[in-house]
Order: sequence, then structure tokens, then C-alpha cells
Amino acid sequence: MPEAPRALPSAAVRAPRTRVALSCALAAAAGAVSVLGYAPFGLPALPIIALSVLFALWHRAIDPRLAAAIGYAFGLGVFGAGVSWVFIALSGFGEMPPILAGLATVGFVAYLAVWPALAGWVGARITAPQTLLRLIACAGAWTLAEWLRGYVFTGMPWLSLGYSQLPGSPLAGYAPVGGVFMVSLTGALIAACVAWAIEGITLGRGRAAVVAAVVVAIIAAGGYLLRHVEWTQPAGKPLSVSLLQGNVSQDVKFDRAFREKTFELYQGLAAQSRGQLVVLPESAFPMFADQVPMAVVVDLAQQGARRNGLVLLGLFTAEPPSPGSRDPRYYNTVAALGGETVPLYRKRHLVPFGESIPLKGLIGPIMNAVLEIPLADQTAGPADQPAFEVAGHRIAVNICYEDAFGSELIDAARNADILVNVTNDAWYGRSVAAWQHNQIAAMRALELGRPMLRATNTGITSAIDARGQEYAQLPWFTRGILELEVQGHTGLTPYARAGDVPALVVSGVLVAGAGLRTRRSRRA
Repeated sequence: MPEAPRALPSAAVRAPRTRVALSCALAAAAGAVSVLGYAPFGLPALPIIALSVLFALWHRAIDPRLAAAIGYAFGLGVFGAGVSWVFIALSGFGEMPPILAGLATVGFVAYLAVWPALAGWVGARITAPQTLLRLIACAGAWTLAEWLRGYVFTGMPWLSLGYSQLPGSPLAGYAPVGGVFMVSLTGALIAACVAWAIEGITLGRGRAAVVAAVVVAIIAAGGYLLRHVEWTQPAGKPLSVSLLQGNVSQDVKFDRAFREKTFELYQGLAAQSRGQLVVLPESAFPMFADQVPMAVVVDLAQQGARRNGLVLLGLFTAEPPSPGSRDPRYYNTVAALGGETVPLYRKRHLVPFGESIPLKGLIGPIMNAVLEIPLADQTAGPADQPAFEVAGHRIAVNICYEDAFGSELIDAARNADILVNVTNDAWYGRSVAAWQHNQIAAMRALELGRPMLRATNTGITSAIDARGQEYAQLPWFTRGILELEVQGHTGLTPYARAGDVPALVVSGVLVAGAGLRTRRSRRA
């Protein structure tokens, strides 16, 4: 008869748990360090190195649940260090009790960490440990998980790996081809190669390390060469633009007593500006259009007309209730003043809990009781909104974090030669959020081959050219006017034609291919 299994010593039982704890701690630390790769720190190699640590841990994970736990720890490190600034908006300006704001922030970070966990689970579920196929699957799964994170529950694509590669990394050259997720995929493949090379060196397989180094060199060289391709072309004469930064403190922005000062402030800045296109920040006038004195509207419209241009004004508009509803519709709006008509752009992609309330009937009363955010129940604007026209140029506007969703800007960019983002990142104080947002805007400019202009309340007000390079910026938390010349661009990048599809197809092929190859090997 076979020998009965013997009981393991207690130390042997504890050892795997200790290794799991150490693996998760290392993953969390690597995730936190990776944030230094994003703006304002700008160390693009760090996120790839951190990801290679994660891949090395996944490579040895013998169980999908262990891989998921390691991925979850990595996600807690990334998002805990990188997006916990939401606490400032909730507590500091949303007036949510600090304890509740802290719990909400922890819950937000905990949710975002699910996506790296999912990537690890998938990679370990379909491939065998300590194989090259495991690393290939993880690179593809990582990219697909990033994309899903940017769309599920309206999406939160912040801190996607690809953003860390702007402005100086050669991998940024892949952005006009396949967008930020193609950049993420190339970074993930390099991380997989690094993990494979380390494994090869550890086990004395020098050939594996050499092959991995060659693949990394090819990927980097491809990105470098793509950076020198002119995907779009200059169009028309440069347009003179004035970007206004009012630096209105968030704690008084929505105060009715401050409204007159707000009118005077922006009227004065607009009068001092020299551009044909004058751009005010998001909700520069934090009220409904019918609450703005007619004299103020007429003054700004006349200023736009005198310069044969436009003044873009951020405010809110309202419409009667839709059929079957008793609630009026509120829109976060940019109005173009100075022409014969007043065309509007209405924000399409709303911030959950900040501008829209999911499951309104169920949790709306709770949110209203604990969170004091003005106009937190808005209506999304239509998908197809025409560009503004000024001095022979077509201007496509997006509001706040709409520029974090590249595929949603494609249609507007096809019909415009200049992109404009208006935002108010004062909600997040002096955290890194504004810098990260500016980096995201630069990625959109590079993907779409269009200059991106940013007018913000407290910063970062900036101008980014069609190659994703920032060339002008106002100091943070100051009041001023950024005067500049902007060259519009026409033509379409491959990303503007195909969107995220190439990156998703390649990622899916890597995952499916690795899984099928592993399955055949197991059968054999």
C-alpha cells in the first residue's frame, strides 16, 4: 500500500504564507515607486522597472489566486500613492467628514487595484509558471486590464503605463500609431523581457538574457523611429491665442458674494489679452447662463467681435425637463462669444459622484447628505457637437477630464485642427493631480497630431504642440494670461483612424496565443 502522507512541520506550513506576504509587500512597494515615473517627477524608466518586478513575481506564482493577490498589492501601491488626492476634493472642498472621505478614498483605491489583480489572475490561469508564455500573457493581460479600467463604470484611465513615457521616452513614438494603450503594451513587453532576462541570468541561461535584450532594443528603436514620422501637417496661418488663468480659490469660487469679483477679474483679463481666441477656464463663471448679467455677456462678446475672434466662456446652462421627467437638465458648458450666434459645447463625459450620481434614486439622498459639491447631478451633452470656427481654424473643445479618454476625442479631432481643454484642477489643491492631468493632455495631442491648449483656474495652463511637447506654461497658482501663437494641424494619425483597436487586437492575440500554446503543451 502507498505510504500515507505525513503531516508537515508547522514551519513548512508558515513558509509559503511568509513568501506570499513578502511577495505582496514587494509588489506594493514597486507599485508605489512607479508613481515617480509620472509627472511631475518624470522618471519614465521607473514604471517599467516596477512592472518587471511585478512580472517576475507573477512568473513564479503557482496559483492564479496568488497572482491576483500580488497584482492587487501592486495596484494598492500604484493608486494609493498616485490618486489618493481625491481625498482633498472630498474632504477639503466637498466638505465630506474626514473619516468618510478617508473611507471613500480607500474604497476608490481598493477598486482600482482590482484591475492589476485581474491581469495577474488571467496570466496565471491560462499559462504555466516560470515559462516565457506566462510573461507574454501577462503583458497582454496588463494592457487589456488598463483599457477595461478606462471604460467600466464610465472609466478611470488615470496612471495608465503609457502616460509615464511622455515626454522623453522613445516608446512615446507608438502613441500616434495605437494610442496610450499601445505605449502601455510596448512598456509591458519590455518589462516582460527584463523579467525573463533576470530569470535567465539567475539560472545561468545567458542566451535568454541576450534574446530579451535584443527584443528590448528592437521595441525601443521602433519607437524612436516612429517619433520622427510627421503624421499630420501644418494648416493655415498660426492663430493668436490668450489663455486666462484666474487663480480663483476653490473655497470662494462658488460663493455668491464673490460673483462680482469674478466678473471683474475675467473681464479685466480678457481686455488685457491680445489673442483672436481668448479661452477662460472651466466654469469660470460658476453659475447658470441666465444668472450672468447681460452687460458682462455683451462686453465679452464685443471683445471677441472687435478682434474678429471668439471668447470661450465656461459656465453652466439649463434646459427644461426631458419627457417623462420633472427635473431640469443641467450642462457643464463652454459658450463661444463674439460671432453672430452663440454656439455651445456641452460636456459629454461626466465625473461620477462629482457631476453625475450613479443609481440616483438609491444613493442620491445619501450623497447629498455627506457631500457638498455644487451641481453634482448634471446631464451629459450629445456625442456629435460641431467645432467652433475662428479665423479659418476649427477648435474642438473638451472639458475637465474628458481629455483622459482618447477614443472619445477622435471624432472631434478629425473635424478640427486645434484642441482646447478647459478645466478646474483646483479641486485637488497642490497635489500631483494637475501635473498628471497635463501629461494626459500631452498624450492626446501626440495621439491625434493636434496642438492642445489648456486653460485652467489655478494651473496647469499650458500649450502643447502636435508632437506632444509642451512649449508654454503659466506658473502654478498665479493669475495671468498665456499669450501664444498656435499652428493648427490637419491630416490623420493611424490612431485617429483606428483608435484603440490595434493595441487591443495585439494584446488579445498575445493572451490568446499564450493560452492556446500552453493548452496544447499540457495535452502533449
